[in-house]
Amino acid sequence: MVEAIKLKKGMVFTKDGKLIKVLKANHHKPGKGNTVMQMDLRDVKSGAVVHKTMRPTEKVDLVDLTKKSAHYLYSEGDLYTFMDSETYEQYEVPADEIGDDKYYLMPNIEVQLEFADGTDLIGIELPSTVAMTVKETQPEIKGATVAGGGKPATMETGLVVQVPDFIKEGEKLIIGTENGDYKSRADSQPR
Repeated sequence: MVEAIKLKKGMVFTKDGKLIKVLKANHHKPGKGNTVMQMDLRDVKSGAVVHKTMRPTEKVDLVDLTKKSAHYLYSEGDLYTFMDSETYEQYEVPADEIGDDKYYLMPNIEVQLEFADGTDLIGIELPSTVAMTVKETQPEIKGATVAGGGKPATMETGLVVQVPDFIKEGEKLIIGTENGDYKSRADSQPR
């Protein structure tokens, strides 16, 4: 059992006999009243997505997931194909299970395939960051600093990220997959 306040994106729990995956979790404190957890949840079997509010102290049963390392190969129509890194077995994941994570899928990126009950593939877990190239953004602003207001940049997968004003088209950036935020330039990463 775990309290709702500890739920994060990607966690899976059971409620009323259903497997539920957390798509988004936000701890919210309204002006008056008690704090609440606002969450977007997906029923793993039916695919239905609902917005639910829970008390932070409400308890749910977490599901133990089995994870396998895999590489993203390609997408065709509404299916995304991944290959198990050890057995080379291929798995197809429907687009509705991938959701907005599709914007972080780069060719050959390593992900974790998530299995419930050891056999039911229920989704993927992305790495914490990915390296992507800026496809389109406003021109560089001379003298801009990291502390500036920032500007939107469209990455090669279509993801729109708020970046510092000095970023140019064609640059490779490190993007956080939890909430799509700019981390750094890829070439400035420690090796």
